[in-house]
Amino acid sequence: MSIEIAANAHVDHRAEIDEDVEIGPFSVIGPEVCIGRGTRIANNVTITGRVTIGEENHIHPNVVIGGEPQDLSYRGSDTRVEIGHFNTIREGVTINRATEKEHGVTRVGDHNYLMAGSHVAHDCELSDHIVIANGTMLGGHVHIHDHASISGSVGVHHFATIGSYSFVSGLARVLHDVPPFMLVEGSPARPRCINIVALKRNSFFPDVINCLAEAHRLIYRAKVGLEPAREILRGNDQLVPQVQQLLEFVQGQQEGKHGRSRELRRAA
Repeated sequence: MSIEIAANAHVDHRAEIDEDVEIGPFSVIGPEVCIGRGTRIANNVTITGRVTIGEENHIHPNVVIGGEPQDLSYRGSDTRVEIGHFNTIREGVTINRATEKEHGVTRVGDHNYLMAGSHVAHDCELSDHIVIANGTMLGGHVHIHDHASISGSVGVHHFATIGSYSFVSGLARVLHDVPPFMLVEGSPARPRCINIVALKRNSFFPDVINCLAEAHRLIYRAKVGLEPAREILRGNDQLVPQVQQLLEFVQGQQEGKHGRSRELRRAA
């Protein structure tokens, strides 16, 4: 299959473009860019710096991928962006390349949907099957796990972690880690209930959903404490793997700084 590049697009001759790639009018592709088979790039897209994009992605107009990180300490180091397969990146999305402060890469996995105007900052790591709605802003070093959903106009604090199968309501201010399987809302965002819609859609068994609901009740409503909650759940035969995952996440969160597990407290 052939490569279709609009006559008025600018694609550096050193860029690596696979078969069946489409590049629309006025798009600019830099010399260190690799684009995988079947990816479609619309008009007015800019991809610059060291960027690797996998197969069958759809990148809409006015997207910018690989721009320098918005970090005042950045001094032009050779960092990169890696994007997987089957992602949809809608109009005006920005994905910045990394700093040298962590692993040197901003990473987006597979089967993600980034809606218009959302921002993925430097050193973020997004797993798979994630939905991020319009105008949401991820601070630097944010990690998002599989099957998480974030509504529109959400602000996520740097170094926050958003757990699997969680849901962040619109206009939320995420200052702390978001536990897996939970729905959070507010300013700052707090867990309100389990994300029952996602759990049912992804075929979680009813007994697992009930165990997670009881774990939520004990931790966030009864506030019995993490270890007492663990013992109660064990005594009720409700310490299923998903509940274990939740408890381990919350324990890591409590050991971190300001409710963020990856910001460890420094010794006094």
